[in-house]
Amino acid sequence: MNCTLCSSSLEFACSSVEGLRSANAKLLISKPFLRVSDCIKSRCAQASYPCARKVVMSSHMVPRHLERSFEGKKQLEEPRKKLDFVRTLLIDNYDSYTYNIYQELSVINGAPPVVVQNDEWTWKEINHFLYEEGAFDNIVISPGPGSPTCPADIGICLQVLLECWDVPVLGVCLGHQALGYVHGARIVHADEPVHGRLSEIEHNGCRLFDDIPSGWNSGFKVVRYHSLVIDAESLPEQLIPIAWTLSDNTLAGAYGSQALQDNLESISRRLKNENYWLCSHANGMQSRKVLMGVMHATRPHYGVQFHPESVATCHGKQIFKNFREITEDYWLRMRSPRINDKKFHYAAPMQVPHTGQPFREAPGNGQLVNGTGVRHYGEASASRQLEYDVDKNSFGILDMVNLKPVSAAYKFLKLRWRKFDNLASQVGGARNIFSELYGKNKAENTFWLDSSSTEKGRARFSFMGGKGGSLWKQVTFRLSDHSNEASKYGGHLLVEDAEGSISSTYLDEGFFDFLDKELLSFCYDEKDYAGLPFDFFGGFIGYIGYDLKVECGAVSNLHKSRTPDACFFFADSLVVIDHKFDDVYILSIYEGSATKSTWLDDTEQKLVSLKASATIKLDKNDSHAAKIPTFNAGFCFEKSKEQYTRDVKNCLKYIKDGESYELCLTTQTRKSVGKIDSLGLYLHLREKNPAPYAAWLNFSKENLCICSSSPERFLRLDRNSVLEAKPIKGTVARGATPEEDQRLKLQLQYSEKDQAENLMIVDLLRNDLGRVCEPGSVHVPHLMDVESYATVHTMVSTIRGKKRSNVSAVDCVKAAFPGGSMTGAPKLRSMELLDSIESCSRGIYSGSIGFFSYNQTFDLNIVIRTVVIHEGEASIGAGGAIVALSNPEDEYEEMILKTRAPTKAVMEFK
Repeated sequence: MNCTLCSSSLEFACSSVEGLRSANAKLLISKPFLRVSDCIKSRCAQASYPCARKVVMSSHMVPRHLERSFEGKKQLEEPRKKLDFVRTLLIDNYDSYTYNIYQELSVINGAPPVVVQNDEWTWKEINHFLYEEGAFDNIVISPGPGSPTCPADIGICLQVLLECWDVPVLGVCLGHQALGYVHGARIVHADEPVHGRLSEIEHNGCRLFDDIPSGWNSGFKVVRYHSLVIDAESLPEQLIPIAWTLSDNTLAGAYGSQALQDNLESISRRLKNENYWLCSHANGMQSRKVLMGVMHATRPHYGVQFHPESVATCHGKQIFKNFREITEDYWLRMRSPRINDKKFHYAAPMQVPHTGQPFREAPGNGQLVNGTGVRHYGEASASRQLEYDVDKNSFGILDMVNLKPVSAAYKFLKLRWRKFDNLASQVGGARNIFSELYGKNKAENTFWLDSSSTEKGRARFSFMGGKGGSLWKQVTFRLSDHSNEASKYGGHLLVEDAEGSISSTYLDEGFFDFLDKELLSFCYDEKDYAGLPFDFFGGFIGYIGYDLKVECGAVSNLHKSRTPDACFFFADSLVVIDHKFDDVYILSIYEGSATKSTWLDDTEQKLVSLKASATIKLDKNDSHAAKIPTFNAGFCFEKSKEQYTRDVKNCLKYIKDGESYELCLTTQTRKSVGKIDSLGLYLHLREKNPAPYAAWLNFSKENLCICSSSPERFLRLDRNSVLEAKPIKGTVARGATPEEDQRLKLQLQYSEKDQAENLMIVDLLRNDLGRVCEPGSVHVPHLMDVESYATVHTMVSTIRGKKRSNVSAVDCVKAAFPGGSMTGAPKLRSMELLDSIESCSRGIYSGSIGFFSYNQTFDLNIVIRTVVIHEGEASIGAGGAIVALSNPEDEYEEMILKTRAPTKAVMEFK
């Protein structure tokens, strides 16, 4: 957004927000401020306590929405009582870290907050719930892209800060800047943006920082994501500085909470410039301080520029605990019950982007089949209701649900399977098995989720199959030409069944809605797969293209994909290889009471007849590497080096302006390959560049083959309802010698830039999982591990959480798609910016390949290091994360590095 970044004029601040009462706002600033201890409010300011006393407050000193008569009585000295829970209104500024705050507050407050986006409620609605219903005890204003000077970026937040003088408010990052701006402080560019980097903090000991150390080497390190700052010199008298950086240093290599930071070495690096004021130390040295926190002199309003919710911020939880205690003490001083009658019901909300609808299970519409619950999800109407459940200590805003039957008929699926111990190596391994069973006839209509790199336990199982029994089908989805319009993400679905019949349907609600209904229509008996060590027993297997982001909150697609936006087989038979124990499994699912097992019998016979020495010879399969002048000879990039580096500079400008913290810029390279032996190419690629999440897909009717050597997991959901993401951010080439290789590995591990990239995406994935996981369950067991592959070292983190029972598998994917490592953060704004910079659709690249099992488990990769062969052309996507520390030349070289393995494989095979 192109908005003015600084203004000391309160009149300007007020006029920039539609509906603000400027005259009233001036009155609040020009007249003496009311101290909290001087007055109490009537029922409109009631706290969550069982008893209270009231005193007289002059009505001319109260904002208009509080004007009413007061009853005067002397307050009685009574023991303070703590709240069982605190009810927070969390205003989301379309950020990708809001649900990290949500997770923290859910645990600390004893109840999940209600999340509303900054343009979702009018002031009338907020006023109603705050002052008429007494529904909230405090407000938290989230971080977000942009500037508080821009109405489109800050929404209702400025009016909340002006009008809600009598409600505790905590602003984080953008919310902190809004607190300064609304009271007349200037918002200016920091001399250098700081994103995903740590600083040590000193504070003044105010209540917000109770039990938190302060100063040099105190252990109070915080993560910063900001390009703009409050100009400390412009602070009005009513805003008190409460925290600041100790100097202009950031800390590299010091990431993690106390448990995590011990694993990494602390490295300091000076920043050249920042917005600051000077202070003197005992040694006479002067250092630069950057304002990191403010509080209002007379209102219970606080702001922090850093991110207490980040996984790498120390003492972040304590800040939220302190804000809860501030809230409790504030309402205790008011001596007024905030709600007299708790009769509204609440279930914790999970909001889908750009809607007011949380994911929730529709009551009274489930069935049990052999102990297995089948859920229906209703469609929500526009009417809202505030509900509260006293027994569950939870509350929130829910849309009323109109129960409608799922359109797909129920299907009762049964599973048969057989196991062959220690068979894989005896028959030549996964490659021989696939080639013998599925490699003939150009491997048409086949799939192979191929764990070709299994060292260090990165992956264990491979799944392969082809056109099978009567349940087999192929579904192909293309977004309509109108999907670039807001909220228009319908498209055309083609379904080919096992008999070859093809039907066409237009899906108004898009592909994810179709997939969700399909999966929810399956009934099954968990006992069928109780003895299996993996989580795919049959179901949908294929890919989701990047452009399906429009079904997950993105505003639009500026470019149209040449390939289908989603393509899946429904696999009713498959072969599974357990690489850990060398076992082979064959599985077949069928509907109803069918008793035939022909496929199992035939496949068992083929496996037994294979000899350990058998080698299936495919054309070009064992071709020797061709001598080519350069690794990318014959490939044509969408953009030249000059254009790509110019794009990097544009990204850096957006980051400087606060529009994004990180932008994952990409491009594509293409080459005509004619009638190439696609399976032979894939077998060559997996040999040269093995990867744990590799994949082969052949949709022959679409003239489409996908040869992926992806090292990155997007998201997995296992049968225990545990979600796991493993984002990669930070890549460096392998060294020519062991010594150089080790040096490069350490260089990556302690690179401040790569650590910042990785941390931003870790916090983003924590947010995405936090939207669908149980409060308090999201955690990071591995932060910034370095993994080594055939051609590169990569920095990988692991995020896990426990899925809530009232969300489906598809809900989980929608909450996180596209993978944050391919977008940047904040995700929605970053995707919008990238669409305007990039010159073509990413298509399958940056999307996900994997499976959705009929029992609602799934495992999906990130489509990188992948060759897409469509209509005689090979395309390869690559890119990198642009952060404030990025160098355009280095970013170009990193992009080229990531194309090296797949382009070399194509050139060698050709």
